[in-house]
Amino acid sequence: MLKINQSRKITPDTKFMQEMSLADKNTVLTKLHTSVNGLTSSEARARLEKYGPNEIANKQKHTTLHYLVESFLTPFTIVLVILATLSFFTNYLLVPNDQKDLSTVIIMLTMIVISGLTSFIQNVKTNNAVESLLKMISVTTNIRRDGKNQELPTKDVVIGDVINLAAGDLVPADMRLIRSKDLFCSSSSLNGESNPVEKMADKKPKPDSKTYLDYPNILYEGTVIVSGSGTGVVFATGEQTVFGKLAKSISNNKVKETTFDVGIKNISKILLLMTAIIAPLVFIINVLTKGNWLNALIFAIAIAVGLTPEMLPVIVTSNLVKGSIEMSKHGTIVKRMNSIQNFGSADILCTDKTGTLTQDKVVLERHYDLSLKETKKVLGLSYLNSHYQTGMKDLIDKAIIDAAKNEIDTAKIKANYQKIDEIPFDFKRRRMSVVVMNKDHEHLLVTKGAAEEMLACSSQVEIDNQIKPLNDKIRQDILQKIKDLNNDGLRVVMLGYKKNPAPVGEFSVEDENNLTLAGFLAFLDPPKETAKEALTNLKNDGITVKILTGDNQEVTRNVGSKVGLNVDKVYQGSDFENKTDEEMKKMVEECNIFVKLAPELKAKIIDLLKENGHTVAYMGDGINDAPAMKSADVAISVDTAVDIAKQSADIILLHKDLRILEKGVRIGRQIFGNTMKYIKITLSSNFGNILSILVASSLLPFLPMLPLQLLILDLIYGTSCLAIPFDTMNEKYLSVPRKWSTKTLLKFMFFFGPTSSIFDIITFALLFFVVCPHAVGTSFANANAMQKIIFSSIFWTGWFIESLWTQEMVIHALRDPKVPFISQHAAPVVTFATIGAALIGTVLPFINSIAHAMKFGAIPVYYLGIVAILLMLYILLTAVVKKWYLKSETYLI
Repeated sequence: MLKINQSRKITPDTKFMQEMSLADKNTVLTKLHTSVNGLTSSEARARLEKYGPNEIANKQKHTTLHYLVESFLTPFTIVLVILATLSFFTNYLLVPNDQKDLSTVIIMLTMIVISGLTSFIQNVKTNNAVESLLKMISVTTNIRRDGKNQELPTKDVVIGDVINLAAGDLVPADMRLIRSKDLFCSSSSLNGESNPVEKMADKKPKPDSKTYLDYPNILYEGTVIVSGSGTGVVFATGEQTVFGKLAKSISNNKVKETTFDVGIKNISKILLLMTAIIAPLVFIINVLTKGNWLNALIFAIAIAVGLTPEMLPVIVTSNLVKGSIEMSKHGTIVKRMNSIQNFGSADILCTDKTGTLTQDKVVLERHYDLSLKETKKVLGLSYLNSHYQTGMKDLIDKAIIDAAKNEIDTAKIKANYQKIDEIPFDFKRRRMSVVVMNKDHEHLLVTKGAAEEMLACSSQVEIDNQIKPLNDKIRQDILQKIKDLNNDGLRVVMLGYKKNPAPVGEFSVEDENNLTLAGFLAFLDPPKETAKEALTNLKNDGITVKILTGDNQEVTRNVGSKVGLNVDKVYQGSDFENKTDEEMKKMVEECNIFVKLAPELKAKIIDLLKENGHTVAYMGDGINDAPAMKSADVAISVDTAVDIAKQSADIILLHKDLRILEKGVRIGRQIFGNTMKYIKITLSSNFGNILSILVASSLLPFLPMLPLQLLILDLIYGTSCLAIPFDTMNEKYLSVPRKWSTKTLLKFMFFFGPTSSIFDIITFALLFFVVCPHAVGTSFANANAMQKIIFSSIFWTGWFIESLWTQEMVIHALRDPKVPFISQHAAPVVTFATIGAALIGTVLPFINSIAHAMKFGAIPVYYLGIVAILLMLYILLTAVVKKWYLKSETYLI
């Protein structure tokens, strides 16, 4: 029986793990009902059906019901529910039968339903969009099924599967090693330890060992293979793994909160606080001036509703969904929605050069001996090394294998040599070795690696078929030849060998000594034709590109100069040694090319840039990029990247092209801009309404507008704002990185809020002293009771129409620094929504049944002409205030 999955436990089964670790390999395979050849497809299907996919159910995977509840439990809808409940008591339960009125409650509930349902639809669309886009990203595992190795989806891994692992792989499930070779694993996702530890199939823990994470022959899901290779048999999947249980208990998969998320929360708090202060103040003023506390309370409730931006969550979500779908059309897959804004805010892009600035198609141009003569011996030795290594075959290995197939008899080489062992690559040694045996049973260790590292472990050289000691003169001659090749744009790897009679299975890093250097391998990785154009566009967009690479200075300079980067100053990893943080902060600013970097130093440079106030994006696709990707504000990878890079990424490109990246950045900025439009315009509009209501409540002998009318006004305006995510941003806005800041919000509010209040107060004066007396035939002071009712109803109609038009037109006036409808134009959908909403609001008082229900009075038609004149003056004054505002501010939105 498959003991590990007989019960769905939430705590790690340490006893079972210890049992797996202490048992010999054959016993483990027997217990799991499998073999070294793995399962058959039919066995795997049966187990998958019984125990479910190899997935961890986390808080991002919700039911439709959850999204429905979540959509109606925002701070704003909760406020509306409270206000609707209060209104139910004050308008229905606590009043005489002839005064009972549910219209206000119905309008509030309608607003709650519209806001909630729209948010629900957008949340479901967000989830579906992410799910469908993520299906475009391949995450596979090398599984031995039906007696052969196959790349299969990681979610299809089941207990009993035999998994092959190599450098760069993310361990897909908990497993017992049955074979390993110099296998080093990073377990930072489980225990926070950054240093890799060696895992060995043949080493068992002590029987009394209690620290199961340190078992030497057990690999856990979520850990990363740093170097080496191995094979293991799966004994736990999905939520039964240690990582799965950890994720459930501490929400390991929680999405990191961006500055944009924090900003939205702060804005929400400001708006709710504003409502909490203003509504009671309006209530007190109206009680003191009108004397009717019940009417004052109902009006204050309506004011609170009007000040509540119930559409804010909907508009933010709509923006993100629209942006992610738009980015997917350009080959950019958004894994984490909240990273889109950081994408648009980035002012620094750090990247490796290989495949991003270069063509990602390395070609072996030369295979020289140490006299710079082309020789097949060097190519043959390099083929042995690349063909027989089982780690990650990178572009260099592929180039060697391709060149060898065209120039030498590779079949004969494979027939003459068989692999005995290997010493995998790691980023500290920067070399890798294989051990082969010929037909005479002689062992040969063949090593290739970076020049300095190869020179460090070599004691001899082969020149003109003669073996000579490696002295300082020869060393300097080799380094000069490499520098000359580098200056020609060629990347150089050195090749060495050692005849080694060491026993089979005992080869290790210590054997990489006293090597004989045999020659150079010179590779060409030419710059992409589009790289210079892409970097120019990124520079024009305010993004500085910095190269962070493990390659050497000469090659990186050569590529950098060809793509238009400033290569005057280059720092190596060694330049950061013994420097203070302040010195390093200065270094990362004054240089754009950093070479010979270890993975940890890449992450350190990004942290320093962030401390300097930058928003940093990092683009990587290798295991050495994972630390930097975790440090960056937004991590970018490609679909062909190693598992750990794709796992760490916020955004994945389907093509490794900086032009795609540049399009994504602009989309991110547009999303941010449209969100800020709604926030800033709503803040200023609300502040203006507050001033207008306070003035009107203090001076008018009646309520400036009925609660029901205020609610309808807010409903029409809020609905029209749903078009804002579909608006465009001007070219100047998109050409500069945008960072979240609340510093200008209050200033914006105090500049443009009173502008609308000026015209509200002018409207009040015109209505109270001109329009209403003309329509009624007398002033309010001289009117009888019936005339006063007609007078106030005409006033309400007048302010309703003017207020709606100014609120809709302010969207056009403040969306761009230029003059609306002349120098700048909103997207057609925004124009249609805003003008359409204003026209609907204008028509309502002229429809008898609606006018009667909403207590609108018959306003003279010529008043619409007055509103048109006021609107033109309002737009003109707003243009003047914008110029005044922009004297001290760089941007409007």
